[in-house]
Amino acid sequence: MDSYTLTIAVSVLSFIVVGSYAGRRVHSVEDYFVAGRRAPTLFILGTLVASVFSTSLFLGEAGFTYDGQMGPYLLLPGIAVTGYIYGALFFGTFLRRSRAPTVADYFGHRFNSRRVQQAAGVTIVFGLGGYLLVVTQGAALLLADLTALNYVEAVLVAWLSYTIFTLYAGSRGVIITDTLMFLLFTVATVLFVGKLVGGFGGVATAVEALASQGSKPDIAAWHGTIGEGTPWPRAVDFLIWFIIIDLSWSVVYAVSPWQASRHLMARDEHVVLRASIYACFAVIIMQYLIYGAGGLVNLARTDIAPSETVLLWAARHLVPGFLGALLLAGIVAAALSSASTFLSLVGFSVSNDLGSRDRAPRLGTTRLLMGGVAIVVLALSLTVPANVFWIMLFIGTVFASSWGPVAFMSVWSSRITAAGAFWGLVAGFAGNVIPAALDYAGLIRLPSYLNPALLGALTGVAAIYLASSGAGPSALEQSFRQRLHMTPAGDRDRRKTLVTMLAPALLVLYGALMPALLLHWYVLPYQRGRGLVGALGGIDWSQAEPWFALGPALLFVPLGLIAAAVIWRRYSPGATTATLQPEEESVAPW
Repeated sequence: MDSYTLTIAVSVLSFIVVGSYAGRRVHSVEDYFVAGRRAPTLFILGTLVASVFSTSLFLGEAGFTYDGQMGPYLLLPGIAVTGYIYGALFFGTFLRRSRAPTVADYFGHRFNSRRVQQAAGVTIVFGLGGYLLVVTQGAALLLADLTALNYVEAVLVAWLSYTIFTLYAGSRGVIITDTLMFLLFTVATVLFVGKLVGGFGGVATAVEALASQGSKPDIAAWHGTIGEGTPWPRAVDFLIWFIIIDLSWSVVYAVSPWQASRHLMARDEHVVLRASIYACFAVIIMQYLIYGAGGLVNLARTDIAPSETVLLWAARHLVPGFLGALLLAGIVAAALSSASTFLSLVGFSVSNDLGSRDRAPRLGTTRLLMGGVAIVVLALSLTVPANVFWIMLFIGTVFASSWGPVAFMSVWSSRITAAGAFWGLVAGFAGNVIPAALDYAGLIRLPSYLNPALLGALTGVAAIYLASSGAGPSALEQSFRQRLHMTPAGDRDRRKTLVTMLAPALLVLYGALMPALLLHWYVLPYQRGRGLVGALGGIDWSQAEPWFALGPALLFVPLGLIAAAVIWRRYSPGATTATLQPEEESVAPW
Protein backbone atom coordinates (compact mmCIF):
# COMPACT_ATOMS: atom_id res chain seq x y z
CA MET A 1 0.00 0.00 0.00
CA ASP A 2 1.55 3.32 -1.07
CA SER A 3 1.54 6.49 1.03
CA TYR A 4 -1.37 8.01 -0.88
CA THR A 5 -3.67 5.03 -0.30
CA LEU A 6 -2.59 4.70 3.33
CA THR A 7 -3.23 8.36 4.13
CA ILE A 8 -6.64 8.34 2.47
CA ALA A 9 -7.60 5.07 4.21
CA VAL A 10 -6.59 6.34 7.66
CA SER A 11 -8.47 9.62 7.23
CA VAL A 12 -11.64 7.95 5.94
CA LEU A 13 -11.65 5.37 8.74
CA SER A 14 -11.17 8.15 11.28
CA PHE A 15 -14.22 10.00 9.97
CA ILE A 16 -16.32 6.83 10.11
CA VAL A 17 -15.29 6.10 13.69
CA VAL A 18 -15.81 9.65 14.96
CA GLY A 19 -19.11 10.11 13.12
CA SER A 20 -20.46 6.79 14.32
CA TYR A 21 -19.39 7.51 17.90
CA ALA A 22 -21.34 10.78 17.75
CA GLY A 23 -24.46 8.73 17.08
CA ARG A 24 -24.41 7.41 20.66
CA ARG A 25 -25.74 10.78 21.80
CA VAL A 26 -28.67 10.80 19.38
CA HIS A 27 -31.80 10.08 21.42
CA SER A 28 -34.52 12.02 19.63
CA VAL A 29 -35.62 13.27 16.24
CA GLU A 30 -34.38 16.76 17.17
CA ASP A 31 -30.91 15.33 17.88
CA TYR A 32 -31.01 13.53 14.56
CA PHE A 33 -32.34 16.41 12.45
CA VAL A 34 -30.70 19.48 14.02
CA ALA A 35 -28.06 18.14 16.45
CA GLY A 36 -30.11 19.29 19.44
CA ARG A 37 -29.70 22.96 18.35
CA ARG A 38 -26.56 23.25 20.46
CA ALA A 39 -23.75 23.51 17.90
CA PRO A 40 -21.04 26.14 18.62
CA THR A 41 -19.46 28.52 16.12
CA LEU A 42 -16.63 26.20 15.04
CA PHE A 43 -18.99 23.36 14.14
CA ILE A 44 -21.36 25.61 12.18
CA LEU A 45 -18.38 27.21 10.41
CA GLY A 46 -16.95 23.79 9.61
CA THR A 47 -20.17 22.35 8.23
CA LEU A 48 -20.99 25.50 6.22
CA VAL A 49 -17.67 25.33 4.39
CA ALA A 50 -17.34 21.55 4.14
CA SER A 51 -20.88 21.08 2.81
CA VAL A 52 -20.27 23.50 -0.06
CA PHE A 53 -16.77 22.23 -0.91
CA SER A 54 -16.51 19.08 -2.96
CA THR A 55 -14.46 17.70 -5.83
CA SER A 56 -15.97 20.42 -8.04
CA LEU A 57 -13.70 23.03 -6.43
CA PHE A 58 -10.51 20.99 -6.17
CA LEU A 59 -10.93 19.38 -9.58
CA GLY A 60 -13.37 21.23 -11.85
CA GLU A 61 -12.70 24.83 -10.84
CA ALA A 62 -8.97 24.29 -10.41
CA GLY A 63 -8.98 22.85 -13.92
CA PHE A 64 -10.90 25.90 -15.14
CA THR A 65 -8.23 28.27 -13.84
CA TYR A 66 -5.50 25.99 -15.21
CA ASP A 67 -7.10 26.17 -18.67
CA GLY A 68 -6.95 29.96 -18.73
CA GLN A 69 -9.21 31.71 -16.21
CA MET A 70 -6.91 32.29 -13.24
CA GLY A 71 -6.86 36.08 -13.58
CA PRO A 72 -10.58 36.81 -13.20
CA TYR A 73 -10.99 34.27 -10.42
CA LEU A 74 -8.31 36.07 -8.40
CA LEU A 75 -8.95 39.69 -9.37
CA LEU A 76 -12.72 40.00 -9.60
CA PRO A 77 -14.26 40.50 -6.13
CA GLY A 78 -15.88 37.52 -4.41
CA ILE A 79 -19.52 38.38 -5.01
CA ALA A 80 -20.65 34.82 -4.29
CA VAL A 81 -19.39 34.68 -0.71
CA THR A 82 -21.38 37.78 0.26
CA GLY A 83 -24.37 35.43 0.37
CA TYR A 84 -23.08 34.05 3.65
CA ILE A 85 -23.40 37.48 5.21
CA TYR A 86 -26.72 38.80 3.94
CA GLY A 87 -28.14 35.29 4.09
CA ALA A 88 -27.42 35.05 7.83
CA LEU A 89 -28.57 38.62 8.53
CA PHE A 90 -31.83 38.54 6.60
CA PHE A 91 -32.83 34.87 6.46
CA GLY A 92 -30.68 32.47 8.50
CA THR A 93 -31.30 34.05 11.90
CA PHE A 94 -35.05 34.14 11.25
CA LEU A 95 -34.98 30.53 10.04
CA ARG A 96 -33.36 29.45 13.30
CA ARG A 97 -35.91 31.53 15.22
CA SER A 98 -38.67 29.38 13.69
CA ARG A 99 -37.17 26.24 15.31
CA ALA A 100 -38.22 24.15 12.31
CA PRO A 101 -36.58 20.71 11.84
CA THR A 102 -35.93 21.31 8.11
CA VAL A 103 -35.97 24.33 5.82
CA ALA A 104 -38.86 22.87 3.80
CA ASP A 105 -40.75 22.44 7.09
CA TYR A 106 -40.16 26.13 7.77
CA PHE A 107 -41.76 27.03 4.44
CA GLY A 108 -44.72 24.78 5.20
CA HIS A 109 -45.44 26.39 8.55
CA ARG A 110 -44.62 29.92 7.47
CA PHE A 111 -47.33 29.68 4.79
CA ASN A 112 -49.55 27.25 6.73
CA SER A 113 -49.46 24.98 3.68
CA ARG A 114 -48.42 21.36 3.40
CA ARG A 115 -48.35 21.82 -0.38
CA VAL A 116 -45.61 24.46 -0.08
CA GLN A 117 -43.59 22.19 2.21
CA GLN A 118 -43.95 19.28 -0.20
CA ALA A 119 -42.92 21.43 -3.18
CA ALA A 120 -39.76 22.49 -1.33
CA GLY A 121 -39.16 18.88 -0.31
CA VAL A 122 -39.46 17.66 -3.91
CA THR A 123 -36.84 20.18 -5.06
CA ILE A 124 -34.52 18.88 -2.34
CA VAL A 125 -35.04 15.23 -3.26
CA PHE A 126 -34.52 15.74 -6.99
CA GLY A 127 -31.94 18.53 -6.79
CA LEU A 128 -29.74 17.30 -3.97
CA GLY A 129 -30.46 13.67 -4.83
CA GLY A 130 -29.00 14.26 -8.27
CA TYR A 131 -26.03 16.08 -6.84
CA LEU A 132 -25.48 13.33 -4.25
CA LEU A 133 -25.25 10.89 -7.15
CA VAL A 134 -22.66 13.08 -8.88
CA VAL A 135 -20.60 13.54 -5.71
CA THR A 136 -20.65 9.80 -5.00
CA GLN A 137 -19.49 9.01 -8.52
CA GLY A 138 -16.88 11.78 -8.35
CA ALA A 139 -15.48 10.41 -5.09
CA ALA A 140 -15.43 6.91 -6.61
CA LEU A 141 -13.57 8.08 -9.71
CA LEU A 142 -11.10 9.87 -7.47
CA LEU A 143 -10.53 6.79 -5.29
CA ALA A 144 -10.17 4.57 -8.37
CA ASP A 145 -7.54 6.94 -9.76
CA LEU A 146 -5.59 7.26 -6.50
CA THR A 147 -5.75 3.67 -5.23
CA ALA A 148 -5.75 0.11 -6.56
CA LEU A 149 -9.56 -0.08 -6.38
CA ASN A 150 -11.63 -0.56 -9.53
CA TYR A 151 -14.65 1.68 -10.12
CA VAL A 152 -17.25 -0.66 -8.58
CA GLU A 153 -15.10 -1.19 -5.48
CA ALA A 154 -14.48 2.56 -5.24
CA VAL A 155 -18.23 3.29 -5.41
CA LEU A 156 -18.85 0.87 -2.54
CA VAL A 157 -16.04 2.35 -0.43
CA ALA A 158 -17.14 5.95 -1.06
CA TRP A 159 -20.78 5.10 -0.39
CA LEU A 160 -20.04 3.26 2.84
CA SER A 161 -17.67 6.00 3.99
CA TYR A 162 -20.42 8.58 4.32
CA THR A 163 -23.51 6.37 4.69
CA ILE A 164 -22.50 4.54 7.87
CA PHE A 165 -22.22 7.53 10.18
CA THR A 166 -24.86 9.66 8.41
CA LEU A 167 -27.45 6.92 8.75
CA TYR A 168 -26.66 6.28 12.41
CA ALA A 169 -25.80 9.73 13.76
CA GLY A 170 -27.76 12.09 11.49
CA SER A 171 -26.87 15.77 11.71
CA ARG A 172 -24.83 15.33 14.88
CA GLY A 173 -22.42 13.02 13.10
CA VAL A 174 -22.45 15.14 9.94
CA ILE A 175 -21.46 18.43 11.58
CA ILE A 176 -18.68 16.82 13.65
CA THR A 177 -17.16 14.99 10.67
CA ASP A 178 -17.70 18.05 8.46
CA THR A 179 -15.64 20.11 10.88
CA LEU A 180 -12.84 17.53 10.94
CA MET A 181 -12.89 17.32 7.16
CA PHE A 182 -12.87 21.13 6.91
CA LEU A 183 -9.80 21.30 9.13
CA LEU A 184 -8.08 18.55 7.12
CA PHE A 185 -8.56 19.99 3.64
CA THR A 186 -7.86 23.54 4.83
CA VAL A 187 -4.54 22.65 6.50
CA ALA A 188 -3.60 20.40 3.59
CA THR A 189 -4.34 23.12 1.02
CA VAL A 190 -2.41 25.81 2.90
CA LEU A 191 0.68 23.60 3.25
CA PHE A 192 0.45 22.35 -0.33
CA VAL A 193 0.09 25.79 -1.90
CA GLY A 194 2.83 27.23 0.31
CA LYS A 195 5.25 24.55 -0.87
CA LEU A 196 4.11 24.84 -4.49
CA VAL A 197 4.51 28.62 -4.64
CA GLY A 198 7.84 28.41 -2.85
CA GLY A 199 9.07 26.05 -5.53
CA PHE A 200 8.15 28.65 -8.17
CA GLY A 201 10.15 31.37 -6.40
CA GLY A 202 7.38 33.06 -4.43
CA VAL A 203 4.08 34.70 -5.32
CA ALA A 204 5.38 37.75 -7.22
CA THR A 205 7.97 35.77 -9.19
CA ALA A 206 5.44 33.09 -10.09
CA VAL A 207 2.80 35.58 -11.27
CA GLU A 208 5.36 37.47 -13.36
CA ALA A 209 6.61 34.25 -14.95
CA LEU A 210 3.06 33.09 -15.71
CA ALA A 211 2.14 36.43 -17.30
CA SER A 212 5.16 36.26 -19.60
CA GLN A 213 4.79 32.66 -20.81
CA GLY A 214 3.32 32.29 -24.28
CA SER A 215 1.16 29.16 -24.25
CA LYS A 216 -1.76 30.81 -22.43
CA PRO A 217 -0.98 34.53 -22.73
CA ASP A 218 -4.17 35.87 -21.14
CA ILE A 219 -4.41 33.44 -18.24
CA ALA A 220 -3.49 36.13 -15.68
CA ALA A 221 -5.44 39.00 -17.29
CA TRP A 222 -8.63 40.20 -15.59
CA HIS A 223 -10.79 38.48 -18.24
CA GLY A 224 -8.71 35.32 -18.68
CA THR A 225 -8.67 33.42 -21.97
CA ILE A 226 -11.48 34.60 -24.27
CA GLY A 227 -12.26 34.57 -27.99
CA GLU A 228 -12.22 31.68 -30.44
CA GLY A 229 -12.60 28.29 -28.83
CA THR A 230 -14.22 29.69 -25.66
CA PRO A 231 -17.87 30.53 -24.77
CA TRP A 232 -16.98 34.24 -24.51
CA PRO A 233 -16.28 36.14 -27.75
CA ARG A 234 -15.37 39.35 -25.89
CA ALA A 235 -14.26 40.38 -22.42
CA VAL A 236 -17.66 41.92 -21.71
CA ASP A 237 -19.35 38.58 -22.43
CA PHE A 238 -17.15 36.91 -19.84
CA LEU A 239 -17.84 39.69 -17.32
CA ILE A 240 -21.61 39.36 -17.74
CA TRP A 241 -21.39 35.58 -17.37
CA PHE A 242 -19.17 35.87 -14.30
CA ILE A 243 -21.41 38.39 -12.53
CA ILE A 244 -24.60 36.36 -13.14
CA ILE A 245 -22.97 33.13 -11.98
CA ASP A 246 -21.48 34.78 -8.88
CA LEU A 247 -24.76 36.50 -7.99
CA SER A 248 -26.57 33.18 -8.38
CA TRP A 249 -24.11 31.40 -6.13
CA SER A 250 -24.34 34.17 -3.59
CA VAL A 251 -28.05 33.37 -3.26
CA VAL A 252 -27.10 29.68 -3.02
CA TYR A 253 -24.81 30.43 -0.08
CA ALA A 254 -27.62 32.47 1.49
CA VAL A 255 -30.66 30.18 1.27
CA SER A 256 -29.89 26.79 -0.31
CA PRO A 257 -30.92 23.80 1.84
CA TRP A 258 -27.39 22.52 2.36
CA GLN A 259 -26.29 25.94 3.66
CA ALA A 260 -29.37 27.42 5.39
CA SER A 261 -30.13 24.16 7.20
CA ARG A 262 -26.86 24.53 9.11
CA HIS A 263 -28.34 27.54 10.92
CA LEU A 264 -31.04 25.36 12.45
CA MET A 265 -28.34 23.55 14.46
CA ALA A 266 -26.72 26.68 15.92
CA ARG A 267 -26.70 27.29 19.67
CA ASP A 268 -28.07 30.81 19.21
CA GLU A 269 -28.37 33.55 16.61
CA HIS A 270 -24.95 34.94 17.45
CA VAL A 271 -23.45 31.60 16.38
CA VAL A 272 -25.36 31.88 13.08
CA LEU A 273 -23.89 35.32 12.39
CA ARG A 274 -20.32 34.65 13.53
CA ALA A 275 -20.06 31.32 11.72
CA SER A 276 -21.48 32.74 8.49
CA ILE A 277 -19.11 35.71 8.37
CA TYR A 278 -16.10 33.54 9.24
CA ALA A 279 -17.24 31.05 6.58
CA CYS A 280 -17.07 33.94 4.10
CA PHE A 281 -13.40 34.44 5.02
CA ALA A 282 -12.63 30.72 4.92
CA VAL A 283 -14.14 30.26 1.45
CA ILE A 284 -12.37 33.37 0.10
CA ILE A 285 -8.99 32.18 1.36
CA MET A 286 -9.50 28.65 0.04
CA GLN A 287 -10.59 29.96 -3.34
CA TYR A 288 -7.52 32.20 -3.64
CA LEU A 289 -5.28 29.24 -2.79
CA ILE A 290 -6.95 26.67 -5.06
CA TYR A 291 -7.57 28.96 -8.02
CA GLY A 292 -4.05 30.35 -7.81
CA ALA A 293 -2.51 26.89 -7.53
CA GLY A 294 -4.48 25.64 -10.53
CA GLY A 295 -3.20 28.45 -12.72
CA LEU A 296 0.40 28.41 -11.51
CA VAL A 297 0.87 24.70 -12.30
CA ASN A 298 1.23 25.92 -15.90
CA LEU A 299 4.76 26.95 -14.92
CA ALA A 300 5.60 23.27 -14.57
CA ARG A 301 3.43 21.77 -17.31
CA THR A 302 0.89 23.26 -19.73
CA ASP A 303 -0.70 20.15 -21.26
CA ILE A 304 -2.22 18.19 -18.37
CA ALA A 305 -5.27 16.29 -19.62
CA PRO A 306 -7.92 16.20 -18.45
CA SER A 307 -7.38 19.58 -16.86
CA GLU A 308 -9.56 18.59 -13.87
CA THR A 309 -6.66 16.46 -12.64
CA VAL A 310 -4.25 19.39 -12.37
CA LEU A 311 -4.05 19.36 -8.57
CA LEU A 312 -3.81 15.56 -8.50
CA TRP A 313 -0.85 15.76 -10.88
CA ALA A 314 0.75 18.54 -8.84
CA ALA A 315 0.28 16.59 -5.61
CA ARG A 316 2.17 13.66 -7.12
CA HIS A 317 4.94 15.54 -8.93
CA LEU A 318 5.57 19.00 -7.44
CA VAL A 319 5.56 18.54 -3.67
CA PRO A 320 7.00 15.98 -1.22
CA GLY A 321 5.10 12.70 -1.03
CA PHE A 322 3.65 13.17 2.45
CA LEU A 323 2.30 16.61 1.52
CA GLY A 324 0.79 15.33 -1.71
CA ALA A 325 -0.84 12.46 0.17
CA LEU A 326 -2.29 14.92 2.70
CA LEU A 327 -3.79 17.04 -0.07
CA LEU A 328 -5.32 14.03 -1.80
CA ALA A 329 -6.84 12.90 1.51
CA GLY A 330 -8.25 16.40 1.91
CA ILE A 331 -9.83 16.30 -1.56
CA VAL A 332 -11.45 12.94 -0.76
CA ALA A 333 -12.67 14.41 2.54
CA ALA A 334 -14.23 17.36 0.70
CA ALA A 335 -16.18 14.96 -1.50
CA LEU A 336 -17.37 12.86 1.44
CA SER A 337 -18.39 15.90 3.49
CA SER A 338 -20.71 17.11 0.73
CA ALA A 339 -22.09 13.62 0.22
CA SER A 340 -22.95 13.17 3.91
CA THR A 341 -24.74 16.53 3.96
CA PHE A 342 -26.76 15.76 0.84
CA LEU A 343 -27.73 12.29 2.05
CA SER A 344 -28.92 13.66 5.39
CA LEU A 345 -30.98 16.42 3.76
CA VAL A 346 -32.60 14.13 1.20
CA GLY A 347 -33.36 11.58 3.92
CA PHE A 348 -34.84 14.24 6.20
CA SER A 349 -37.07 15.54 3.41
CA VAL A 350 -38.33 12.07 2.50
CA SER A 351 -39.12 11.46 6.16
CA ASN A 352 -40.48 14.85 7.21
CA ASP A 353 -41.54 16.88 4.17
CA LEU A 354 -43.16 14.64 1.58
CA GLY A 355 -45.75 12.69 3.52
CA SER A 356 -48.81 13.82 5.49
CA ARG A 357 -48.57 16.05 8.54
CA ASP A 358 -50.77 13.76 10.65
CA ARG A 359 -47.89 12.06 12.43
CA ALA A 360 -44.49 13.43 13.48
CA PRO A 361 -41.50 11.48 12.13
CA ARG A 362 -39.93 8.94 14.46
CA LEU A 363 -36.23 8.31 14.83
CA GLY A 364 -36.34 4.68 13.74
CA THR A 365 -38.56 5.39 10.76
CA THR A 366 -36.35 8.29 9.68
CA ARG A 367 -33.27 6.07 9.75
CA LEU A 368 -35.04 3.42 7.69
CA LEU A 369 -36.13 5.95 5.08
CA MET A 370 -32.63 7.45 4.91
CA GLY A 371 -31.26 3.93 4.46
CA GLY A 372 -33.66 3.47 1.55
CA VAL A 373 -32.43 6.72 -0.04
CA ALA A 374 -28.82 5.56 0.38
CA ILE A 375 -29.55 2.23 -1.34
CA VAL A 376 -31.20 4.00 -4.28
CA VAL A 377 -28.16 6.28 -4.64
CA LEU A 378 -25.84 3.24 -4.55
CA ALA A 379 -27.81 1.49 -7.26
CA LEU A 380 -27.82 4.57 -9.48
CA SER A 381 -24.11 5.18 -8.89
CA LEU A 382 -23.37 1.69 -10.22
CA THR A 383 -25.70 1.89 -13.23
CA VAL A 384 -25.90 5.52 -14.41
CA PRO A 385 -22.86 6.80 -16.35
CA ALA A 386 -21.05 9.65 -14.62
CA ASN A 387 -22.11 12.82 -16.42
CA VAL A 388 -21.64 16.54 -15.71
CA PHE A 389 -25.17 17.02 -17.03
CA TRP A 390 -26.47 16.22 -13.58
CA ILE A 391 -24.37 18.96 -12.04
CA MET A 392 -25.50 21.54 -14.56
CA LEU A 393 -29.13 20.54 -14.29
CA PHE A 394 -29.57 20.26 -10.56
CA ILE A 395 -26.87 21.95 -8.54
CA GLY A 396 -26.73 25.32 -6.90
CA THR A 397 -28.32 27.84 -9.15
CA VAL A 398 -31.57 25.88 -9.27
CA PHE A 399 -32.03 26.68 -5.59
CA ALA A 400 -31.08 30.31 -6.19
CA SER A 401 -33.93 30.54 -8.71
CA SER A 402 -36.46 28.43 -6.85
CA TRP A 403 -35.77 29.14 -3.17
CA GLY A 404 -34.16 32.58 -3.22
CA PRO A 405 -37.22 34.82 -3.85
CA VAL A 406 -39.51 32.72 -1.62
CA ALA A 407 -37.01 32.55 1.25
CA PHE A 408 -36.38 36.28 1.55
CA MET A 409 -40.00 37.25 0.88
CA SER A 410 -41.14 34.81 3.56
CA VAL A 411 -39.39 37.06 6.09
CA TRP A 412 -39.67 40.52 4.58
CA SER A 413 -42.88 40.58 2.52
CA SER A 414 -46.31 40.98 4.09
CA ARG A 415 -48.00 40.29 0.75
CA ILE A 416 -46.67 36.90 -0.38
CA THR A 417 -49.26 34.16 0.04
CA ALA A 418 -49.15 30.37 0.22
CA ALA A 419 -50.14 30.19 -3.44
CA GLY A 420 -47.39 32.66 -4.32
CA ALA A 421 -44.81 30.63 -2.42
CA PHE A 422 -45.88 27.37 -4.07
CA TRP A 423 -45.83 28.70 -7.61
CA GLY A 424 -42.64 30.65 -6.92
CA LEU A 425 -40.87 27.42 -5.95
CA VAL A 426 -42.27 25.46 -8.91
CA ALA A 427 -41.80 28.17 -11.55
CA GLY A 428 -38.32 29.11 -10.32
CA PHE A 429 -37.25 25.46 -10.51
CA ALA A 430 -38.76 24.85 -13.95
CA GLY A 431 -37.62 28.23 -15.29
CA ASN A 432 -34.02 27.23 -14.58
CA VAL A 433 -34.00 23.51 -15.37
CA ILE A 434 -35.87 23.60 -18.69
CA PRO A 435 -33.71 26.25 -20.42
CA ALA A 436 -30.57 24.64 -18.99
CA ALA A 437 -31.59 21.23 -20.33
CA LEU A 438 -32.44 22.61 -23.78
CA ASP A 439 -29.15 24.49 -23.93
CA TYR A 440 -27.20 21.41 -22.85
CA ALA A 441 -28.96 19.30 -25.48
CA GLY A 442 -28.01 21.82 -28.17
CA LEU A 443 -31.62 22.66 -29.01
CA ILE A 444 -31.12 26.32 -28.10
CA ARG A 445 -28.14 28.60 -27.54
CA LEU A 446 -28.49 31.03 -24.67
CA PRO A 447 -26.35 34.21 -24.64
CA SER A 448 -24.43 35.03 -21.46
CA TYR A 449 -27.04 37.56 -20.33
CA LEU A 450 -29.82 34.90 -20.46
CA ASN A 451 -28.27 32.46 -18.00
CA PRO A 452 -30.78 29.80 -16.80
CA ALA A 453 -30.30 30.97 -13.21
CA LEU A 454 -31.45 34.46 -14.16
CA LEU A 455 -34.36 33.14 -16.23
CA GLY A 456 -35.47 30.92 -13.36
CA ALA A 457 -35.29 33.74 -10.81
CA LEU A 458 -37.32 36.10 -13.01
CA THR A 459 -39.89 33.36 -13.66
CA GLY A 460 -40.15 32.61 -9.94
CA VAL A 461 -40.62 36.26 -8.94
CA ALA A 462 -43.28 36.75 -11.64
CA ALA A 463 -45.13 33.65 -10.42
CA ILE A 464 -45.03 34.89 -6.82
CA TYR A 465 -46.57 38.24 -7.68
CA LEU A 466 -49.21 36.78 -10.00
CA ALA A 467 -50.27 34.06 -7.56
CA SER A 468 -50.30 36.48 -4.61
CA SER A 469 -52.39 39.10 -6.38
CA GLY A 470 -55.73 37.74 -5.15
CA ALA A 471 -56.64 37.21 -1.51
CA GLY A 472 -53.96 38.27 0.95
CA PRO A 473 -52.13 36.07 3.47
CA SER A 474 -54.21 34.33 6.12
CA ALA A 475 -54.20 35.41 9.76
CA LEU A 476 -52.02 32.41 10.65
CA GLU A 477 -49.45 33.35 8.01
CA GLN A 478 -49.36 36.94 9.24
CA SER A 479 -49.04 35.83 12.87
CA PHE A 480 -46.18 33.49 12.05
CA ARG A 481 -44.29 36.21 10.20
CA GLN A 482 -44.80 38.70 13.02
CA ARG A 483 -43.41 36.20 15.50
CA LEU A 484 -40.33 35.72 13.29
CA HIS A 485 -39.47 39.38 13.88
CA MET A 486 -39.34 38.98 17.66
CA THR A 487 -35.71 38.74 18.82
CA PRO A 488 -35.08 36.06 21.47
CA ALA A 489 -34.40 37.73 24.83
CA GLY A 490 -31.41 35.46 25.41
CA ASP A 491 -29.65 36.91 22.38
CA ARG A 492 -30.02 40.49 23.65
CA ASP A 493 -26.77 40.22 25.54
CA ARG A 494 -24.04 42.88 25.51
CA ARG A 495 -21.15 40.42 25.87
CA LYS A 496 -22.42 38.15 23.10
CA THR A 497 -23.10 41.15 20.86
CA LEU A 498 -19.63 42.63 21.34
CA VAL A 499 -18.02 39.28 20.45
CA THR A 500 -20.23 39.02 17.36
CA MET A 501 -19.32 42.59 16.32
CA LEU A 502 -15.72 41.43 15.82
CA ALA A 503 -16.80 39.53 12.68
CA PRO A 504 -18.08 42.55 10.68
CA ALA A 505 -15.07 44.57 11.93
CA LEU A 506 -12.83 41.98 10.29
CA LEU A 507 -14.87 42.31 7.09
CA VAL A 508 -14.09 46.03 7.00
CA LEU A 509 -10.42 45.34 7.71
CA TYR A 510 -10.27 42.76 4.93
CA GLY A 511 -11.89 45.16 2.47
CA ALA A 512 -9.39 47.87 3.38
CA LEU A 513 -6.25 45.70 3.17
CA MET A 514 -6.93 43.29 0.31
CA PRO A 515 -6.64 45.82 -2.54
CA ALA A 516 -3.13 46.76 -1.41
CA LEU A 517 -2.12 43.10 -1.27
CA LEU A 518 -3.53 42.41 -4.73
CA LEU A 519 -1.84 45.45 -6.22
CA HIS A 520 1.55 44.55 -4.73
CA TRP A 521 1.58 40.77 -5.11
CA TYR A 522 -0.49 40.28 -8.26
CA VAL A 523 -1.11 43.37 -10.42
CA LEU A 524 2.43 44.77 -10.39
CA PRO A 525 4.10 41.37 -11.11
CA TYR A 526 1.49 40.72 -13.82
CA GLN A 527 2.23 44.04 -15.52
CA ARG A 528 5.97 43.37 -15.31
CA GLY A 529 5.47 40.03 -17.01
CA ARG A 530 3.38 41.60 -19.76
CA GLY A 531 5.63 44.65 -20.15
CA LEU A 532 2.86 47.03 -19.10
CA VAL A 533 4.39 48.80 -16.11
CA GLY A 534 4.36 52.59 -15.91
CA ALA A 535 7.20 54.85 -16.94
CA LEU A 536 8.75 54.78 -13.44
CA GLY A 537 8.32 51.04 -13.00
CA GLY A 538 5.09 51.35 -11.04
CA ILE A 539 1.54 50.24 -11.77
CA ASP A 540 0.00 51.44 -15.02
CA TRP A 541 -3.48 52.61 -14.02
CA SER A 542 -4.63 52.88 -17.62
CA GLN A 543 -5.07 49.09 -17.56
CA ALA A 544 -8.16 47.40 -16.08
CA GLU A 545 -6.43 45.05 -13.64
CA PRO A 546 -5.53 47.70 -10.99
CA TRP A 547 -9.12 48.93 -10.88
CA PHE A 548 -10.54 45.45 -10.43
CA ALA A 549 -8.10 44.96 -7.55
CA LEU A 550 -10.02 47.68 -5.67
CA GLY A 551 -13.16 45.53 -5.75
CA PRO A 552 -12.82 44.07 -2.22
CA ALA A 553 -12.89 47.58 -0.73
CA LEU A 554 -16.01 48.53 -2.66
CA LEU A 555 -17.76 45.30 -1.70
CA PHE A 556 -16.70 44.29 1.80
CA VAL A 557 -16.23 47.62 3.59
CA PRO A 558 -19.88 48.68 3.06
CA LEU A 559 -21.07 45.13 3.73
CA GLY A 560 -19.16 45.02 7.01
CA LEU A 561 -20.61 48.37 8.10
CA ILE A 562 -24.15 47.26 7.23
CA ALA A 563 -23.66 43.99 9.12
CA ALA A 564 -22.37 45.83 12.19
CA ALA A 565 -25.30 48.25 12.16
CA VAL A 566 -27.89 45.46 11.83
CA ILE A 567 -26.29 43.32 14.55
CA TRP A 568 -26.05 46.19 17.02
CA ARG A 569 -29.58 47.40 16.35
CA ARG A 570 -31.04 43.92 16.66
CA TYR A 571 -29.09 42.46 19.59
CA SER A 572 -27.83 45.25 21.82
CA PRO A 573 -29.66 45.25 25.20
CA GLY A 574 -31.13 48.70 24.50
CA ALA A 575 -32.73 47.74 21.16
CA THR A 576 -36.43 48.61 20.90
CA THR A 577 -37.71 45.80 18.66
CA ALA A 578 -40.11 43.15 20.01
CA THR A 579 -38.60 40.36 22.10
CA LEU A 580 -39.39 36.67 22.40
CA GLN A 581 -39.14 35.81 26.09
CA PRO A 582 -36.92 32.91 27.27
CA GLU A 583 -39.86 30.72 28.27
CA GLU A 584 -41.19 31.03 24.72
CA GLU A 585 -37.94 30.34 22.91
CA SER A 586 -38.22 26.55 23.20
CA VAL A 587 -41.71 26.54 21.74
CA ALA A 588 -42.18 26.43 17.99
CA PRO A 589 -44.39 29.33 16.91
CA TRP A 590 -46.89 27.23 14.97
